[in-house]
Amino acid sequence: MRRVRVTCWLVAGLLLLAGCAVPSGWVRGGDADGTGPVTLVTGQDLTGYLQGRLAVWNAAHPDQKATLIQLPPAADDVRAQMISNLQAKSDRYDVLNMDVAWTAEFASAGWITPLDAQGFPLEKFLKPVVDTATFRGRLYAVPYVTNAGMLYYRKDVLDQAHLPPPRTWAELAADARTVAPRYGLKGYAAQLLPYEGLTVNYAEAVQSAGGAILSDEGRKVAVDSPAARQALDFLVNGVRQGWIPRESLSFTEEESRQAFQNGGYLFMRNWPYAYGLAEAQGSKVAGKVGVVPLPGPDGPGSSSLGGSNLAVSSYSRHQKTARALIRFLTGLDNERQVLLKGSLPPVWAQLYTDPALIKRFPYLPVLRQSILSAKPRPKSPAYDQVSLAVAGEVHDALTLRRSPAAATAALAQDLKAILRDP
Repeated sequence: MRRVRVTCWLVAGLLLLAGCAVPSGWVRGGDADGTGPVTLVTGQDLTGYLQGRLAVWNAAHPDQKATLIQLPPAADDVRAQMISNLQAKSDRYDVLNMDVAWTAEFASAGWITPLDAQGFPLEKFLKPVVDTATFRGRLYAVPYVTNAGMLYYRKDVLDQAHLPPPRTWAELAADARTVAPRYGLKGYAAQLLPYEGLTVNYAEAVQSAGGAILSDEGRKVAVDSPAARQALDFLVNGVRQGWIPRESLSFTEEESRQAFQNGGYLFMRNWPYAYGLAEAQGSKVAGKVGVVPLPGPDGPGSSSLGGSNLAVSSYSRHQKTARALIRFLTGLDNERQVLLKGSLPPVWAQLYTDPALIKRFPYLPVLRQSILSAKPRPKSPAYDQVSLAVAGEVHDALTLRRSPAAATAALAQDLKAILRDP
């Protein structure tokens, strides 16, 4: 390793002596006080709003312009390309728009720099979202957009049945099992394919029952508990009893949205983006959709927090500008545009009580309630492995290949091996 490093510096020296510029992306040390042009790397901007926001920044900062780098839309591809760049210690990325679940991994690896919490208006944000940007007591990113799962339901059907939307698991199961068939509908659509979405759905059930998958900031395994077993029993019983149709075991967010939007389901768990699509012209359920917080065993439950945070690459040569760009993007005016132009949930608390915004986005009060009761996904530097283990073992239980108790015990052992928790 030392020989490779020495060789690299010799090559760099020869290039400089020859009067050649060091190629873009060449390994350099980061500069905490550096200013100048920066890049913002993100997954594909499907709504196209980010270019317009960066144009506002660039007009005010002609010597510190920001360039958008878009990676593929799939989260796994975004993570892989970001990690490849950071492992190479490249300075190509300055500000990273990261999934909230990546904070622990990127911070633990030293790929992103700690930030001064006093430099950002964190006290103005919805409190749970700030927790997604911290790792072991330090701030490593700034919340940019947030997300929480909600329970979508056919308001027209429940009105005809003279029923309120369900607040508990028992009410959800009863309505999905008995009311849905009377109206030619299936019961409950969720994201139960073995991928990140299943980890999220399972985590929501576990924390709604008062449990956790990991504890002590990701150091300890907590999943082998009565609450976690109760959560898996609830989901498995739904499949056994048929109110969670087996086709839901192959659903991602989009398959479940389409099944609900096409008029096939009474209930659906999904993110806020599904609301506008369900209410859009041409949707079979337009004007018939309601949303409430996810139910739990004895009342409203707890969602997993989604969204993204903005972090500064440890290898950026213009970190002072990068921090300033993050302050701009997470400021109140820009956060309003995140919602208006990007249809993404903002992190500023006051935007959720703005009458004009509520008129345009009627789900905001429910989303606020869902975010305030939500929790981050398990914090771990090995989150990717944790998520794969959760999805695999839980799917085995949902497909009835393993009992809930056996799947929970196996998951606990898997996680202990990943975390090296004896």
